[in-house]
Amino acid sequence: MNKYNPIKIQVIIVILAALAFIPFLGRVHLFDWDEINFAEAAREMIVTKNYLTVQIDFQPFWEKPPLFIWMQVLSMKLFGINEFAARFPNAICGIITLLVVFNIGRKLRDNRFGILWVLAFAGAVLPFFYFKSGIIDPWFNLFIFLGVYFLMLYSNPENKNKFRNIILSAIFAGLAFLTKGPVGFLLIALTGGVYLLLIRFRINVKIWEVITFFVVMITVGGFWFYLQILNGNLETIKEFVAYQVRLFSTKDAGHGGFFGYHFVVLFFGAFPTSVIALKSFKKETLEDPLAALMKKWMMILFWVVLILFTIVKTKIIHYSSLAYFPLTFLAANTVYQIINGKQTWSRWQTVLIVIISALLFVAVILVQFIDKIKTIVIDKNLIHDQFAVGNLQATGGWTGYEFLPGLILLMAVAIIFVLLKKNQVFERAVLLWSSVLLFTSSVLIAIVPGVEKYTQGAMVEFFQSLQGKNVYIKNIYFRSYATYFYGRTQPPS
Repeated sequence: MNKYNPIKIQVIIVILAALAFIPFLGRVHLFDWDEINFAEAAREMIVTKNYLTVQIDFQPFWEKPPLFIWMQVLSMKLFGINEFAARFPNAICGIITLLVVFNIGRKLRDNRFGILWVLAFAGAVLPFFYFKSGIIDPWFNLFIFLGVYFLMLYSNPENKNKFRNIILSAIFAGLAFLTKGPVGFLLIALTGGVYLLLIRFRINVKIWEVITFFVVMITVGGFWFYLQILNGNLETIKEFVAYQVRLFSTKDAGHGGFFGYHFVVLFFGAFPTSVIALKSFKKETLEDPLAALMKKWMMILFWVVLILFTIVKTKIIHYSSLAYFPLTFLAANTVYQIINGKQTWSRWQTVLIVIISALLFVAVILVQFIDKIKTIVIDKNLIHDQFAVGNLQATGGWTGYEFLPGLILLMAVAIIFVLLKKNQVFERAVLLWSSVLLFTSSVLIAIVPGVEKYTQGAMVEFFQSLQGKNVYIKNIYFRSYATYFYGRTQPPS
């Protein structure tokens, strides 16, 4: 494995990632709220030709800076205003992310570790799914991770490119800020701060390096804000700051959750990578000093993300998605250590993987019975929301073959733990992650479009029927961005 040319491996990664992430991007409508929110902001930029101000319903929208929306604008200029264009930037992000983790992995250890990290990322359910979405987080997370990675290299006593690393860390911190706001810098700063505490500040840091970091980060991250101020849009900046404060201190309507919300999301959402990674949470001695340093930083980043967003009142599933980077690193580390005889595979890991695979199999079987179950639910008046009841009256168009992705996954798991020998660790890992990748892809293609019909299909189709007509479309008693994007609303005259 390690004798192969890294360039050839990267070409293979690009081809396979493109085949995994790009096809079927436009198969299903964009989902409220986040996917349609960003796509609508990009559409309104194109309609108004105002590429400086983020707008929704042609009013200033202060919740997000514009970097990701600018990417969607470029995509829509190429492919038109549609679902494919809205999601295409994240497909590109997926390809770049896999190349990044492979190259970092092979520099930390070797080609095999880089490939394991790629598989751990692409072969986990939600990490794969996010690269097929139109939300802001994949790029945001990549920028933060790179900011942390170059800060890690800066902290390495043996590294001779400290100035380059501090500048690169600052650039990516600035890009993260420009993508989603100050939480990008906050996560990098908290991770670095915890590392300093753990080593008791025993690191040679020059004051001019710190000043350089902040100057570069503020220059890059503040680019859009400077333009706003120069154009007299100071009120937008004030609203943006107020929103960030509110996000951390209050619970957004419809986005609450229990205390352990993100623990559950990561465990089940990042399956099977999360189960494999558990073995690497214990203390271990790594022979390579750089790999050991990287593991320390990844452990810190994981807990910073999990603790911070457990404290934050607003609970949204993708808030903890930055943890995919350290989690996939730890999973790759587990397999790598087992291959090299430093760790052993535990029976409880096999049991957990089998149980969760069986649960996924049951879930996809039940999907095709929604049309029968919904009748009972509606007749017994178990749902008191008329809007939800109206959506449930849709037909999913199930074929009866929706169970196949779950069956294939369950069969693959059986082959892995029954037919493959215990010493075939690498083969087991490749087959497991590849099977979950295939499962997730199949679910997105065969099941998600049907599920979408029950959640927003009728509403979206209604708005689409009003495109180009001389009507006003407004929401009453509910919040949706589909009104604007699928109604193709125009600026008020």
